[in-house]
Amino acid sequence: MARTKEIRIGGTAIGGDHPVAIQSMTNTDTRDADATVRQIRALEEAGCEIVRVSVYDEACARALLDIRPKIRIPLVADIHFNSRLAILALENGANKVRINPGNIGGDDRVRAVADCARAHRAPIRIGVNGGSLPGDIREKYGTGPRALCESMLRSVRLLESFGFGDLVLSVKSSDVAAMVRSNRELAALTCYPLHLGVTEAGTPETGLVKSAIGIGALLLDGIGETIRVSLSGDPVPEVAAARAILTASGRRRFGVEVIACPTCGRSTIDVAGLAAEVERRTRHIASPLRVAVMGCVVNGPGEAREADIGIAGGPEHSLLFSRGEVRRKVPSQRILEVLMKEIEEGLKTPPG
Repeated sequence: MARTKEIRIGGTAIGGDHPVAIQSMTNTDTRDADATVRQIRALEEAGCEIVRVSVYDEACARALLDIRPKIRIPLVADIHFNSRLAILALENGANKVRINPGNIGGDDRVRAVADCARAHRAPIRIGVNGGSLPGDIREKYGTGPRALCESMLRSVRLLESFGFGDLVLSVKSSDVAAMVRSNRELAALTCYPLHLGVTEAGTPETGLVKSAIGIGALLLDGIGETIRVSLSGDPVPEVAAARAILTASGRRRFGVEVIACPTCGRSTIDVAGLAAEVERRTRHIASPLRVAVMGCVVNGPGEAREADIGIAGGPEHSLLFSRGEVRRKVPSQRILEVLMKEIEEGLKTPPG
């Protein structure tokens, strides 16, 4: 897959050779700057790298003046229908604006936003959703992948005609298959970074499944420069979900990844309990490490060959292994103690 154009959002870059960046969006009233800052700081602590806030009136735009100096990560203003708010948000410190040129109020207003973004060295994210397609495109193509791509390409051509090329593209749909096909087509047709997400994904449980399928499929194709896992409710869990998807797809690694067998009749240890306890005790660790908890010594080391450290349970003695190679036997009643000690030692010598 060819590299995409590098785009800078404040002090963060996406595209080019940069790692996939994790985004989230606040659900506070942006006019309440203090509450919004508190939520952004919680997102920062969780590992969020870019944050978006809704800007739906002038009070929201003015609040950015107070919010921007109190946070560390780039701030993106989400705008609908009102080009004046996009300009005001940029003037008040937004590092990027998200607009849909099709609903911002005409070509002259899109040009005004582009001129302001250029003056402030801020990129524009073009956002196209299945639920907000232009009428003529919807009439001709429906609401599927072709319609999403046509709408996006129309917006790209418009901004390029104004000499503006600092673009991030995002086509989202609650239809996972349509979202995947649209982004695959865009990746083949453009050089701009793609923001991946399944919109209106749903509750944390169903939303995570949809996002893992849609975002994960594209990441495995090498597509996507930044992602947001959209889950209803508190946005902070979105960050952990994004990390899990990036880790599972091999695009990035975060903290301790615990892998565990599903168990079968050969299991002689409490795999689920041990795995959960290892996860709990290592939640604070940022360095990447893969730890395996396997239920038996028959297939454990082989099935978890790529783990940095692992344990394969036995009735009296269990096997401690590293990358599929058995290191020694340990008493089964001491599994957790030994495994935690090995994790501490492993972190002193990070895996290559």
